[in-house]
Amino acid sequence: MCCLVVALMMLGPRFAILVWWITDQPRWERAFDSFAWSFLGFLFLPWTTLTFVLVAPNGGLAGFDWVWLAFGLMADLSSYGGSRYGRGYTSSYARIK
Repeated sequence: MCCLVVALMMLGPRFAILVWWITDQPRWERAFDSFAWSFLGFLFLPWTTLTFVLVAPNGGLAGFDWVWLAFGLMADLSSYGGSRYGRGYTSSYARIK
């Protein structure tokens, strides 16, 4: 199961969320109180959502789990920042040169 999740992450986090949710719904129900939180995570923070379900199967975080969750959040933020950079938006200093 774990190898399947890693392989799906290479295709994209939203696809991995969809397949993992279909194959293991009880884990998602334990991780999130309502469907709304998992759906919002699917839309806006997919890497963080995957990480949360991976490290907090009972809905709680303890110790080193917070570090993994921070890595997921950094992956989401870097994907948004990377898309901004890819569209050609740079700082004003880079446009002067």
